Amino acid sequence: MSTPAGFLGACRQDIQKARETIARFKALPSPRDTLTALELYDDATALLHDAAGRASIGTNSHPAEAMRTAAQDCESEVEKAVNELTLDRGVYDVLASLEPSGQDEATRHYVADELRNFRRAGVDRDEATRARVLALQEELTRIGQDFGRNIREDVRFVELDPKELAGLPSDYVQSHKPGPNGKVRITTDYPDYVPFLTYARSAKAREALWRVSRQRGHPKNLDTLSRLISKRHELATLLGYPSWAAYTTEDKMIRSDKAAADFIEKITAASSNRARIDYETLLARKRKDEPKATVVNPWDQAYLEDRVKAEQYNHDSQAVRPYFEYSRVRDGVLDITSRLFGITYKRLTEAQVWHPDIEAYDVYEGGTLLGRVFLDMHPRADKYKHAAQFDLATGKAGQTLPEGVLMCNFPKPGAEPALMQHDDVETFFHEFGHLLHHILGGRARWAGLSGVRTEWDFVEAPSQMLEEWAWAPESLQTFARHYQTQEPLPADVIQRMKKAEEFGKGLWVRQQMFYAATSLNFYNRDPKSLDTTALVKQLQERYTPFKYAPDTYFHLSFGHLEGYSAIYYTYMWSLVIAKDLFTPFQAEGLMNPAPALRYRRAVLEPGGAKEAARLVKDFLGREYGFEAYERWLNGQ
Repeated sequence: MSTPAGFLGACRQDIQKARETIARFKALPSPRDTLTALELYDDATALLHDAAGRASIGTNSHPAEAMRTAAQDCESEVEKAVNELTLDRGVYDVLASLEPSGQDEATRHYVADELRNFRRAGVDRDEATRARVLALQEELTRIGQDFGRNIREDVRFVELDPKELAGLPSDYVQSHKPGPNGKVRITTDYPDYVPFLTYARSAKAREALWRVSRQRGHPKNLDTLSRLISKRHELATLLGYPSWAAYTTEDKMIRSDKAAADFIEKITAASSNRARIDYETLLARKRKDEPKATVVNPWDQAYLEDRVKAEQYNHDSQAVRPYFEYSRVRDGVLDITSRLFGITYKRLTEAQVWHPDIEAYDVYEGGTLLGRVFLDMHPRADKYKHAAQFDLATGKAGQTLPEGVLMCNFPKPGAEPALMQHDDVETFFHEFGHLLHHILGGRARWAGLSGVRTEWDFVEAPSQMLEEWAWAPESLQTFARHYQTQEPLPADVIQRMKKAEEFGKGLWVRQQMFYAATSLNFYNRDPKSLDTTALVKQLQERYTPFKYAPDTYFHLSFGHLEGYSAIYYTYMWSLVIAKDLFTPFQAEGLMNPAPALRYRRAVLEPGGAKEAARLVKDFLGREYGFEAYERWLNGQ
């Protein structure tokens, strides 16, 4: 599969094999043995899921354009096969004829969920409706691919005088030397963008970079996004729902778009006072440099927050970067999760990878191989621009092992040390949480329940909880050492760092609610007269204190509008749960394997075998609540 033709050929073979397996499933004579039938169905859907996973990874990270194109073609063909399956009345009828009542809870849950998914797809509609649904789904696949590609390939830059790098760390300056024209090129890729907005003293230079970043995807995605929203609305109404938001929230923990809107308002109100104080503090700090300043601009926020943390909380974020050299952070994440969850990682130097930067590890529990992980951690041209975990292979007890890919954009070790922001360290832990969930939950009886198969608005909770280990002295001091002196990150610096982190929390929460409201409001109405840019302006000024900057188009590079569509609220919903999941660790010790192993057994290993609320209750011994989140929000 090292050639585009080989990749696409293997993809088509899996699709054909899945179709043949489904044909055998449909041909089973009545009365059908539940487990025999379900094995066929499960094997077929796993083939399609894994083909889609490989295609998504290829599309988002393969360095060769021809391979990315082949992967995208594979994505389209798999998506078509999946859509055809979910609209196949014959498959539904066989599945509905099964009698799972005498089986275990996971099997009963699996069958019930699959039947619901078929009905939600429109399998019980007339033939003409099913044909239109299928056409819309195929069109949405193409539009979604276009939306993501337009973001991925649109890397912009500014060219600045070297003096405009004043305030940036020395390693950053050293790695951004002037070109033949005497100018320094700074791109909108994360390793360039985030430090520049945080440390550059020149407000003019920060604004220039911020503006070009907020123009990514324009103008191409203006029409692409409109078509995406319109076609999703058409699909939802065709299936009997008032909007796409109503449709897509129905099978989540939250259950309705109204509940999602209410949740956004609840969090907005809870964070209102903190956000106001945060903004007033930033404005007061800005007036030290510009006495007549009346507003804080969005390109000021990161810089001013950093200044406040340095001056009022005695925390210099640049001073801690030497303690977070990439290789040490990676090893620290592996070591901490190994100790907590009773697993080990074995580096594979001969594993087949699609780029030399990628590292592969086998994951063991004792002598038992649990799965394999790939770390694709550094930026390159045409690669996915954010941070995410991708499924490469689905695990199934006794048959297949799970494999996952972590795709990030952290500094790359080289001539200059690869020093990370602490925010990057937190992101590393977060995304690794998804990877652990995929691997440790990858031994379910059914592939369709394996790994991260819970309700969508729960999937972030295990990752958000793992972020806590990026803040605790007992975990940080196991790996955070100065890359030159080997001195561990001092405990008093960690305490100042944690106190400084409290500042800006209100504004961060409100920014998240702006994203959530944008996501929901793009999809909870008839889009006929929807002006997405005007709505973004309105929502930004409602949920954040920052005025909309004309000729900027944040939403056109907001990739979650395709993948998450209306449900970006899930990040904060999951965080509420994550803060409660963390309470046993607070009581028993962050580096204590006992609560970690209980958590592994109760929450991670079951995958999608139970509803998420049940998983949480199994671990906590009670229903989850809002109190732990409220304490976190209020700095208690």
